[in-house]
Amino acid sequence: MAQISKDTKIGELLNIFPGCAPILMEIGMHCLGCPASQMETLEEAAMVHGIDTDLLVEKINAAMAAANN
Repeated sequence: MAQISKDTKIGELLNIFPGCAPILMEIGMHCLGCPASQMETLEEAAMVHGIDTDLLVEKINAAMAAANN
């Protein structure tokens, strides 16, 4: 199973794990299909939305692990 990092781009993440969309929406990232957001890293998105990057990455990786079990 691939792990994501703070440098993972939103577009790449959505391709790897589409189930992350609700997590991103929860933090206020409602424009997941926007071209600009596709090239934004998780770190950049977290910073814009005032979210701790490490916690976001941890939450997404945990959700990916749970989905693969």
